[in-house]
Amino acid sequence: MNVNLEYYKVFYCVCQKGSLTGAAKELCISQPAVSQAIRQLEKETGATLFVRTSKGVQLTKEGELLGRYVTAGVEQLLEGGRMLERMLGMDMGEVRIGASDMTLQFFLLPFLEQFHKQYPKIKVNVTNAPTPETIRSLEEGKIDFGVVTTPFSCQEGICKRPVKEIRNCFIAGSSFSELKGRVLDYRALLELPCIFLEKTTSTRRFMDQFLLEQGIEPKPEFELAISDMIVQFVKRNMGVGCVMEGFAREAIQKGEVFELAFEGEMPPRQICVVTGEPSLISMAGRSLLDMILEPSEELDKP
Repeated sequence: MNVNLEYYKVFYCVCQKGSLTGAAKELCISQPAVSQAIRQLEKETGATLFVRTSKGVQLTKEGELLGRYVTAGVEQLLEGGRMLERMLGMDMGEVRIGASDMTLQFFLLPFLEQFHKQYPKIKVNVTNAPTPETIRSLEEGKIDFGVVTTPFSCQEGICKRPVKEIRNCFIAGSSFSELKGRVLDYRALLELPCIFLEKTTSTRRFMDQFLLEQGIEPKPEFELAISDMIVQFVKRNMGVGCVMEGFAREAIQKGEVFELAFEGEMPPRQICVVTGEPSLISMAGRSLLDMILEPSEELDKP
C-alpha cells in the first residue's frame, strides 16, 4: 500500500486536537485541506477512521487501532528530532578516543578536563591501549580519533597531525652510581640489566630501531606493559630502564633515579592526533578535536 506520509501527519494532529479545526490551526493549513487529507487516508487504508460528533470528531475502532501505531511512530520521530537537536547543541552525545598511557597523561588530560568543564553532559569514552591497537580501532571505526606516538603505520586515508615533541631517556638507580656523569657508548647496554616496554608499544619499536642503527640489540631482563612500572623497577635497582622522559621527571628531580648520558642522543619523536573519514566523527568528537588542534593560550602555558 503506497501511503503519503503527510496524510499520517494530518491524522496524528487530528487525533491530538480532537477536531479538524484544531488540526488545521496547528498545521497552519485550511480545514478543507485537513478534511481532504483524512479522506485520502481513509481511501488508501479502506477504513473509516473518524466519525463527526457535536464536539468535533471521534476515532472509530479502526481509527483507534491505526492511531496507536501512528502516535507511537510520530512521537518517536519527534523524540529523535529533539535528541538530534540536543546533540547538535552539545547537550548530549559521546566522544570515543583511543590513547596510550603516555599520550593520555602527558598531552590529552588537560584537554579532557577543559572539554568536560565546557560540555559536562557529553560522555567521554577513552580506550586505553598501545599505539598499534589504537590505530586498528580507528581503521575499524570504533573511535572518533586517536592520540598516538610515532613510529606507527596505518592504512591510506588515515590523517596524522603532530601535536607535541617528546624524547626517550635511559635511567638508572643508586646501585649504578658509577655511571653517573659519564658519557657512555650505547654498547654499554649489552653489559647492563635492561628494563624495557613490551615490543607491542611504539616506544619500544622506536628504541629498538635506534639501537639497531647503532649496531646493538640488547636483551632486556624485564619487559613491562606500563612505563610507570619501569620507573618503579629502576628505583629498586633492578636494572637500567628506557622511558619517555616525562615518566621519569619526578623521580629524577627527587634524586631517586638519574639519567644516563650517551654519545649521540636518541632523536625525538612525536605525539600525533590521527583521524579517519571526517564524516564519521561525531559532533562532540569534532568539538574536542578542534579544541586539541587549536589550543588556547591557557593550555599552552607551562
